[in-house]
Amino acid sequence: MSAQPYSHFLESKAPRALARGLSSIPALSSHLFSFQAACVDFALRAGPCGMFLDTGLGKTLVQLEYLEHARQETDGRALILTPLAVAKQIEREAIKFGYPARVIRDQSESGVGINILNYDRLHLIDPQSFGAVALDEASILKSFTGKQSRSLIQAFDGLRFKMVATATPAPNDHMEIGPYAEFCEVMNSNEMLSRFFINDTQEASQKWRLKRHGVEQFWDWMASWCRLAQLPSDLGGDDTGFVLGPLNVVRHKAAESAPTMTGGLFGDEVVSATNLHQIKRATAGNRAQIAVDIAMTDWGLKPWCIWCDTDYEADAIMAAFKGQSGVVEVRGSMAPEKKEAALESFALGESWCMVTKPSVAGYGLNWQHCADTVFVGRSFSYEAWYQAVRRFWRFGQKSTVNVHLVVAEGEDSIARVIDRKADDHDSMKIAMRAAMIRNAGKSSARKVEYNPTYKGKVPSWLTA
Repeated sequence: MSAQPYSHFLESKAPRALARGLSSIPALSSHLFSFQAACVDFALRAGPCGMFLDTGLGKTLVQLEYLEHARQETDGRALILTPLAVAKQIEREAIKFGYPARVIRDQSESGVGINILNYDRLHLIDPQSFGAVALDEASILKSFTGKQSRSLIQAFDGLRFKMVATATPAPNDHMEIGPYAEFCEVMNSNEMLSRFFINDTQEASQKWRLKRHGVEQFWDWMASWCRLAQLPSDLGGDDTGFVLGPLNVVRHKAAESAPTMTGGLFGDEVVSATNLHQIKRATAGNRAQIAVDIAMTDWGLKPWCIWCDTDYEADAIMAAFKGQSGVVEVRGSMAPEKKEAALESFALGESWCMVTKPSVAGYGLNWQHCADTVFVGRSFSYEAWYQAVRRFWRFGQKSTVNVHLVVAEGEDSIARVIDRKADDHDSMKIAMRAAMIRNAGKSSARKVEYNPTYKGKVPSWLTA
């Protein structure tokens, strides 16, 4: 008997998520593209899973189809948790494709079908009353405080069907995968870190990085419980109709009226983060006026969206508009009803300009009717930048998307950080695509319930 190759031995020891879903898949909706159907098939077999599809690839439709079959397998009630800004849009898409879905505000409004709820209202429902759940824009798991994330993870503990869906699962560091894995009950965050990562104490930031010998194993493990794609071809589909149009980024520099950020012991990123607030305040008025002047050049001819990071920047923008009609603002402190009304007004073309933050309206919304946007500066969040731009730069956009970036003197270091994070995100997509190809045809181990039919007898000598 020949010895088993060492590579096979290592593969046998590699962790893979247990499949806890369906062993056979029912007929899926004809509305799905082939790559979307492949995602639903994978998700239903897996049970708990991650669906990390890029913006515009149909995450919402995948979630709806997954939940529709999962709820039929369980108690008939499923739940989508989503940001407030996106809830009505999901409801419209569900109705369009014939899914029994509705936006609810609390437990009393829930019922058979797919229930859509804002994350902020989680405390108003009984999570265990639903047979399946999907976290839309699931990056909120890592945006919450530790206590909030823990509560969300524990709320749906033990559910057989649950999905986390986002286009940016780990925009800053691969270790951000931990909360998704823990929510899906495929591996504890601490176990993931100890198994795949090492704390690089040689760096001032003590950054966690993948162990050199475990890089491929990490991505293979990921491929056992999630799907990640930038294009349909990443999942064996056809890219026809999924080619992004041109993106034009124009940089505008505000007057030098703020202290310039300087290097220090820990480099540009740390020093810039420390001084960013000061610089933003000092240049808010200048940056706001430049942004408004840009939008006003062709006022009334096409819609605009102006992004800001702080309320004082929003105040400066609204002041620069000087009561101009057609401008709507959405900020976090507004009543939910007012937010929904303003978002609907802009989405339907009733308003010419939206003023808001990426943290409020930068996720999940489809604004292909708009192709012109202005950022009144940027934060260090690559996720916020990417998600906000992709509200307009999406499949189906018929115009060149023009992104105007108004920055203060000294903010150049932010661009370098954003570019570095963008490269890391692209590397993640490449590694995950290779892992999915490598693991094609490999089925995850299936959890089988053990139900013995023979009752053993205790030997008499043991009971004597």
